[in-house]
Amino acid sequence: MIEKTKAIVINSIKFGDSSLITTCYTESSGMKSYIIRGVTSKRAKIRKAHFLPLMQLELLARHNNKGKLNSIKELQISKPYQSIHTNISKQTIALFLGEVLYGAIKEEEGNTDLFQYLETAFLWLDTHDDISNFHLLFLLKLTQFLGFYPELDEKESKYFDLMEGKFSKRNTFYTVSGEKLDLFKKLLGINFDTVHHTRFKASERQMILSLIIDYFELHLSGFKKPKSLNILKTVFSSS
Repeated sequence: MIEKTKAIVINSIKFGDSSLITTCYTESSGMKSYIIRGVTSKRAKIRKAHFLPLMQLELLARHNNKGKLNSIKELQISKPYQSIHTNISKQTIALFLGEVLYGAIKEEEGNTDLFQYLETAFLWLDTHDDISNFHLLFLLKLTQFLGFYPELDEKESKYFDLMEGKFSKRNTFYTVSGEKLDLFKKLLGINFDTVHHTRFKASERQMILSLIIDYFELHLSGFKKPKSLNILKTVFSSS
């Protein structure tokens, strides 16, 4: 079936000498993987540069049955970025978030709310400068669409149970408390336009990020720590 849809590039890998396999999150059909042949040719209309992490595209694509590679007939950049792929900090965030999304989203079905969240969030990243906490808030808000956003009842409790996804008065194997919990609470209830008002030291930012990644691992079957996690920590080690 041929469909026209907006899409966000999640990741791409080289295939053979001149081809790519790229995975995109599409508005119409969720996660889809495509094979693009001849992207290194000087005559190619579809080029490797179209498939940088988080690129926002509009596709005319042939979608096959689930689990099979699809093909792209035509594409254009729907929302050109100004800085994501030229700013080293934003490049690193894009690489990291692409890896997280690849591990977190498996559904091959449309989810307009999730697509609009990704679309809007990445445009915000592109147009703002104070982005050192962006990835933390992005991941926390992403859990709303994945089904395990923290329950805020009893928010004043001393513990947060990562397995249950809620605050607790009991200390168990999966609970966090103390400084780590206080830092985590600072992200709750804020939005991207106010996230820069929340100040974290580099060590605190890494502490929160590790907590959120642990939270993802507990709630998403097969999810693994992104390989780019250490690169991200290094880039933001002094910010």
